[in-house]
Amino acid sequence: MASEPLYINENIVIAGWELTEQFVLAGGPGGQNVNKVSTAVQLFFDVQASPSLPERVRANALKLAGRRVSKEGVLMIEANRFRSQERNREDARERLKELILKAAEPPPPPRRKTKPTRGSIERRLKEKSGRSEIKKLRGRPGGD
Repeated sequence: MASEPLYINENIVIAGWELTEQFVLAGGPGGQNVNKVSTAVQLFFDVQASPSLPERVRANALKLAGRRVSKEGVLMIEANRFRSQERNREDARERLKELILKAAEPPPPPRRKTKPTRGSIERRLKEKSGRSEIKKLRGRPGGD
């Protein structure tokens, strides 16, 4: 269990009891150390049941996380970028923070409908009639 809370922004703070960490053997570079010490971190966070997240942020986070979320709504972030356990732990927590911040962004403003300008309409119609003339000329000559 992670003990210290994770501060996302001034409104969202994830309590330490909501985060679960598991340390596993990591592959990749590291020599003998990588075979002996569990340096990779798996950070688990139950997004679905978290009281820390507002409903909109929870829904966005589940969408953004994609395949990293289990059917039960538990997000797993695996960090094995670094050779030390502590740096991997910080990396996993930072990645969770980035995901929640992205989910907490306000939705984009709705699209404003605009009418095409008179000039653009005229240019389009002129282009269409020009194209029509070219296609008419492709036919067989009409020898009456």
